[in-house]
Amino acid sequence: MLQLRSVLVPADNSGAKALRLIHVHGAWKRKSAHLGDIITAVVNQADPNGIVKDSEMVKAVIVRTRKEYRRKDGSYIRFDDNACVIIDQNSGDPKATRIFGPVAREVKDKGFSKIASLATEVL
Repeated sequence: MLQLRSVLVPADNSGAKALRLIHVHGAWKRKSAHLGDIITAVVNQADPNGIVKDSEMVKAVIVRTRKEYRRKDGSYIRFDDNACVIIDQNSGDPKATRIFGPVAREVKDKGFSKIASLATEVL
């Protein structure tokens, strides 16, 4: 569960070092994002040779959250950090070529199979 202005770390090699959440897509009354949600974020810090630049607005998918998430079978999943993967504005495919760290199964269930296939581990 991520609120507006939450700081995220990118889980890909797009060149971003820190992102700040500014909008949750599809959230009319709720202002928090969960696993697999599409968000709009601003790049706070970026590598000068990366794909994205400083102060650029990008769309991203939440792949890890520190707040535990309850699954339908009653189990909970929780990660060590809040992470996201930067995606293309139109197609929804990741901009980067690699994804670091584990990714939650909910990301694949919400239709981001390309992100799940690039990830090292799907939990």
